[in-house]
Amino acid sequence: MIAPAAALPWAGLLPGRDGSLSPPMQILLLLTLLALLPAVIVSITPFLRIVVVLHFLRQALGTQSTPSNQVLVGLALFLTLLIMQPVAAEMYERGWAPMARGQLPAEQALREGVQPLKTFLLKFAREKEVRLMVELAHAPAPRTPADLELRVLIPAYILSELRVAFQIGAVLFLPFLVIDLVVASVTLSIGMIQLPPVMLSAPFKVLLFVLVDGWTLVVGSLMRSFY
Repeated sequence: MIAPAAALPWAGLLPGRDGSLSPPMQILLLLTLLALLPAVIVSITPFLRIVVVLHFLRQALGTQSTPSNQVLVGLALFLTLLIMQPVAAEMYERGWAPMARGQLPAEQALREGVQPLKTFLLKFAREKEVRLMVELAHAPAPRTPADLELRVLIPAYILSELRVAFQIGAVLFLPFLVIDLVVASVTLSIGMIQLPPVMLSAPFKVLLFVLVDGWTLVVGSLMRSFY
């Protein structure tokens, strides 16, 4: 004899007759999203571009581990929250809030909730990377950018952000590279062969960076690049 659905141990996980998720399923879904949250923050937010540029900047300054990784990650995280706050608020208002009030079923709420994220990703995903991901996924060509699936859009966005971050990092390296070359030429010309040029150029690079208010310039340029 087959047990009724209410007697099954997983009955509480089944959706209700109105299509809404049961509380245990909502808790399970929330815990799953929380487990994926670090990967989401790192890959599909401005955190990716910001933290890569900050690491390039530290390497260009030649200050080894100063600022520390924790400081750079913390700065990148708070700057990311500042940029993504309107997007997250719109996702909540269009997806989670109507589902919590019972106005939308879970599937429709998910579709509505990811639309602001897709709009944000489309702003920064290059067409070349999007075409590559569509080809690799063997997906049909979308009629409009809004028809792109997240499985195609997310890796295209990541590749685009890495490209931009490396471009910015290369530009940041140039002035400090000039200082290194000048100091190395001077030390060789006066016969200071055994003294590493990096030891002499590091104070000049830090001094130059402080005099031009480098942190404000770099962070301001990064933030404006997302607006």
